[in-house]
Amino acid sequence: MNSLTKNRIQSVDLLRGLVMIIMALDHTRDYFHSSAQLYPPLDLSHTSAAIFLTRWITHFCAPVFMFLAGTSAYLVGQRKSKKELSFFLLTRGLWLMFLDLSVIGFGWTFNIHFPAFFFDTLWALGVSMVALSIFIHLPFKVILALGIIISAGHNLLDNFHVQGNNLLAFLWGEVHDQRIFKFGGYTLMTAYPVLSWIGIIALGYCFGALYKNGSDPVKRKRSLLLLGSSAIILFILLRVANLYGDQQLWSAQKSGLFTFLSFINVTKYPPSLLYTLVTLGPAIIFLAFAEKPLNKVTSVISLYGRVPMFYYLLHIYLIHLMAMAAAQLTGFGWKSMIVDDFPEVKGFGFSLGIVYLIWIGVVLVLYSVCKSYDKYKTAHKEKWWLSYL
Repeated sequence: MNSLTKNRIQSVDLLRGLVMIIMALDHTRDYFHSSAQLYPPLDLSHTSAAIFLTRWITHFCAPVFMFLAGTSAYLVGQRKSKKELSFFLLTRGLWLMFLDLSVIGFGWTFNIHFPAFFFDTLWALGVSMVALSIFIHLPFKVILALGIIISAGHNLLDNFHVQGNNLLAFLWGEVHDQRIFKFGGYTLMTAYPVLSWIGIIALGYCFGALYKNGSDPVKRKRSLLLLGSSAIILFILLRVANLYGDQQLWSAQKSGLFTFLSFINVTKYPPSLLYTLVTLGPAIIFLAFAEKPLNKVTSVISLYGRVPMFYYLLHIYLIHLMAMAAAQLTGFGWKSMIVDDFPEVKGFGFSLGIVYLIWIGVVLVLYSVCKSYDKYKTAHKEKWWLSYL
C-alpha cells in the first residue's frame, strides 16, 4: 500500500505536520527561554549542546515547508490548467505577503503602532509563490535548471553588499542580504532574503513530478532514497572541504562534540547551499519511508500538515498570549511583552525543560481547534477562500 489518496498525499502531510510541530518549539524558546535574549542559541562560545540542538533541529522547518509548497503546487497543477494554477499562486502569494506584514507582524509584537516590519517567513513564501506563478509557464527542465542554479550558485553572491540606508540597499537586502534599515521612523528588516527560497520552491515544484498520477511507488521510493542520500553525501563532501557552500566555515572547538556542532552549524539567512542540502536530504529520505498507511500517532501529526497556515497563525498568538500571562505571574507585567520584536525583559524566562513542556502544551491545545477546522475545510470544498487559509 502507499500513502496516495484521491485528494492528498499522506506522507507529505505527515512531513509537513512534523515540521509545523517542531517550528512551534523554536518560537516557544524565543519567548520563554531564559537565555533567549542573552546570546544566539547557535553561538558556540556561549551556548550549550542542548540549547544548540533545540535551535538547530528547527532549521528543517522553513526549507521543508517551502519545498513542499512547491510540491503541492505541482500536484494542484495536475487538476488545474496552467492559467488557473498561475492565478492561484499569484493571489495566494500576495495574500501571504500581506499577512506577514499585518496579522503575523502584530502577532509577534502585539504593538498597535507597528514600529517595525520584518519581512519574514510568510513574506518569503509569498514572494516565492509569485515567482513560481511565472516559472510554471516555462518548460519543466528549465524550472529544474533554475532551481538548481539558484540553490547551488547563490553563495557566489555572499560577499556582494550594497551599502547605505537607501532603497537600492533595501532591495538587495530583500534579494540576498539580511539587514536592518531605518526609514521614516520605522525599522525594516530583510529577515528572509528571497532569492534562495525561490530556488527551493522551484526544486519542490519539480520534485512533485515523482508523485504525479500513475507514478510507481516502488520506483519513487528508490528515487527518494537516491536523492536524499546524494544530498547528504554532497553536504558532507562540501563541508569537509570548507571552501564553498556556506559563508560560515567550521573549525575545531573545545571538544569533539562542539566541533561536530560547528560542522553542522550552517547559515539560514539566506539559506546556504549546505543548509539546503542538510535539511532537504533527510526530509526526502523521510518521505521514502513514510509512504505507508497512517497509524494513530502519525494521523495526529499529519493533521497539522493539512491545515498548516491556520495552525501557523494560531500558534503565534497563543505563544505570545501565554508569554504575557507568564510575565504577569512572575512580576514583570504583561505590558513587558508588548515589544518591537521579540521580548527583551532582563531576568525573565525559564529553563529549557519548562520551555519543552510549554511547547508540548501549545501543540496539544491547538490540536482540537485544528481538527475542527480540518473537518470544516473538508466538508466545504466549495468555499474557495478556504484554500487561502
